[in-house]
Amino acid sequence: MTKATTQKATEQFEGLFVAPARAYGSLTLEYYEKLMAAQMEAARTYTDLGLAQARAWVDARDVEGFKKTMEGQQKAAQDLGERMKADAEKVNALGQDFLQKSQKLVEESMKSATAAAK
Repeated sequence: MTKATTQKATEQFEGLFVAPARAYGSLTLEYYEKLMAAQMEAARTYTDLGLAQARAWVDARDVEGFKKTMEGQQKAAQDLGERMKADAEKVNALGQDFLQKSQKLVEESMKSATAAAK
């Protein structure tokens, strides 16, 4: 093989395999980074809520305090449900975005492979 042929084969290999794999790897890394950040934020929020409720129960000293704590717990449960719904929607949106971008990468790779084969 000549140097020019080797260079062309290397460029084709780069364009058909290495570049798409690198792009997909970058996309996947970005997705998991966003997903982990969302999960860490959710865990922090749920932990803070749980600790706040535990503190409220520890601080309740009389019947009125227990009554207020029960009311606060109902509100906290409602807030937690809303937060969990929002977190699920956020994770779903991240997944949909990743899926769309992945499909676009596959389409672009297929177009490149088709063009290179001609």
